[in-house]
Amino acid sequence: MSGAAAAMNLHDTVWLFAVSLGASALGGMLGMASGIFIVPILTMFGHLDIHVAIGASIVSVIACSCGGAAPFLRGRLTNVRLAVLLETATTLGALTGVLLSGFVPVPLLYFIFGVVLILSAQQMLARRADPALAVAGPRHGAARAWGASLRLDSSYPDRALGCDVAYRVQRIPLGLSLMYGAGLISALLGIGSGVLKIPAMDTALRLPIKVSSATSNFMIGVTATASAGAYFLRGEIVTAIAGPVALGSVVGAVLGARVLMRVSNDKLRVLFVAMLAALAVQMLLEAFGVHLFGAPA
Repeated sequence: MSGAAAAMNLHDTVWLFAVSLGASALGGMLGMASGIFIVPILTMFGHLDIHVAIGASIVSVIACSCGGAAPFLRGRLTNVRLAVLLETATTLGALTGVLLSGFVPVPLLYFIFGVVLILSAQQMLARRADPALAVAGPRHGAARAWGASLRLDSSYPDRALGCDVAYRVQRIPLGLSLMYGAGLISALLGIGSGVLKIPAMDTALRLPIKVSSATSNFMIGVTATASAGAYFLRGEIVTAIAGPVALGSVVGAVLGARVLMRVSNDKLRVLFVAMLAALAVQMLLEAFGVHLFGAPA
């Protein structure tokens, strides 16, 4: 790969910038790790080694999270307290996944992941008709105690509705369990956990989709930073590739954040469900040995 990196020219740099900009704009808007898009593109069309592509995607995820963090925080979309709490469970799940890696058959993991994505898409579609203000409705005593004691309930300004939307964080123990599972599966498969975090926050915690996306964007940067050092020490973060990818990711994340703050909850939900369905098909094909983006590493 060193020869390929040395042969980088202006055309390659511009191409990497454009790819990362588009992927990070979509990933930032949906609160997903942009590596889901960047890794297949770099391996299929850029003909990069899978490990180098993953190293570049980790840099992209960190840049995407940092680039989108400021607009989301200014817009009061990110629930920082909730992000810190959920990231604890996700990290524990990821550590468990690392310990279990090699013991669970990868095709079985892909199959389980595909089924989980289909169920998540179904649940998110079922909530499409729920008005955003409905999440501020009454809760049972246990849920109220969790949210009140941890001060997790909040509100955000919705430009599409033209008003502030108050919401309450519900079923926190269930949400923590799902976050643990998201971290576990993401570590076993080597993918970003944002694609599982958002459905968990949407269906279990009953958060508005915009808050779920913004909070997930904040969390994925923390997760990626923890693993970036290992990839750097193994020489799998190539500066000539990671540089334009990081720059494009920052610009794309800012654009994605601006789009998210303006688009309606329903449109964002439909876009995310479509992405879940596409990924579910990919995972199920991988489970049966059909590799759309080349053989996995």
